[in-house]
Amino acid sequence: MLILDRKDGETIDRLLKRYKRKHREVQINKRLRKGKFFSKPSVERREEVLKAKYIQEKYRTED
Repeated sequence: MLILDRKDGETIDRLLKRYKRKHREVQINKRLRKGKFFSKPSVERREEVLKAKYIQEKYRTED
């Protein structure tokens, strides 16, 4: 999650523009990191499933 502090006198439009720029940079960095090495599609799918299980367990225990 991106957090931006609003500067004094900054308009919402300018803040939104800063947010979009920062979000775009984060996505570029993710793609570069992912492209450094190859992982098989089956391994990627397994990681997605494990991540989903982890998130579900995390929210289930908080109740």
